[in-house]
Amino acid sequence: MLSQARAETGLPIVTEVMTPSDVELVARYADVLQIGARNMQNYQLLEEVGRSGAPVLLKRGLSATIEEWLLSAEYILATGNPNVILCERGIRTFETATRNTMDLNAVALAKRRSHLPVIADPSHGTGKWYLVAPIALAAVAAGADGIIIEVHPDPDRARSDGGQSLSLENFAALMPRLAAVAEAIR
Repeated sequence: MLSQARAETGLPIVTEVMTPSDVELVARYADVLQIGARNMQNYQLLEEVGRSGAPVLLKRGLSATIEEWLLSAEYILATGNPNVILCERGIRTFETATRNTMDLNAVALAKRRSHLPVIADPSHGTGKWYLVAPIALAAVAAGADGIIIEVHPDPDRARSDGGQSLSLENFAALMPRLAAVAEAIR
């Protein structure tokens, strides 16, 4: 289904792989292999995705320090695979008003401490659709190389993550604002 979606839309496919034994199969169909937050320190999985040679999107773990996140990237890089993208997606803190705490410090610090591209996921980082736009704009201002935003034509009827998904209209309104911030900071 993923390769069919790519063929119909032309969009590259990013999908999560969760076990080392699935890496080869998933790499056949995905353009980028995602390591989710809960697997950031699954070192066998990190080494296997590294050996695949495929680009890897490494999400920061829920309770991981920035140093631990960067060291997890090193497991992939050590296999000879230079194609690693870091993703800040919010961390667990004592705050309960949002799903996670979006650590924009991590975006700027990872950019300084690493040569790797850094993207931000304000959808998971906040868990609230109305916070996605301001945090996405702030992430770009902090130096993020890209943004992951969940979008759904009818978020109230989404099977999962509707509360953090932008409607098509909200997404369309955000895109020129993101481009303006990116242009302003170059």
